[in-house]
Amino acid sequence: MTVFEGQSREAAWPGPLPTAMMHSRARIPGHQFLRTKILLAGLQPGAPRPTEIKLHQKSRALEIAFDDGKSFRLECELLRVYSPSAEVRGHGPGQEVLQTGKKDVEIKAVEPVGNYAVRLVFSDGHDTGLYSWDYLYGLGVDRERLWKEYLDRMAKEGASREAAPATGQSQPKPGWKKL
Repeated sequence: MTVFEGQSREAAWPGPLPTAMMHSRARIPGHQFLRTKILLAGLQPGAPRPTEIKLHQKSRALEIAFDDGKSFRLECELLRVYSPSAEVRGHGPGQEVLQTGKKDVEIKAVEPVGNYAVRLVFSDGHDTGLYSWDYLYGLGVDRERLWKEYLDRMAKEGASREAAPATGQSQPKPGWKKL
């Protein structure tokens, strides 16, 4: 269930919580409904499924509890820089794009995608990553290692977590105070 700060549980997740399998009732012209179980993309069989998803907008974190009893608090910045989108991951090994300036990024919306993922809409306009349940679980399990790798790569490339100043705005000179 997705719960936003200040929102009731009843108004949260639209419908039942996700399951690892769904029943297909696809209609093929001239045939009866198909009644087969289909494994959903992005889910490993037997992978833990979320029981609760909360967006903490003030602290910029997504809290996810899973049916195996584990829960994780994932910062918006971590979710953004490890987005599963091709824009971030590239189209193959070695094509990853370092995401800079994401320290203050926020999640503006959490949208269910079928019964297997959510699409996160970020304040910087990024919205193309589909975060499957097993991907979110993996981020939670490996959070500390991934965070360290991100910070190490930023340092190695001389990049910053801070957003670049908006163009057209003057920045105060060192030692000066901007009023």
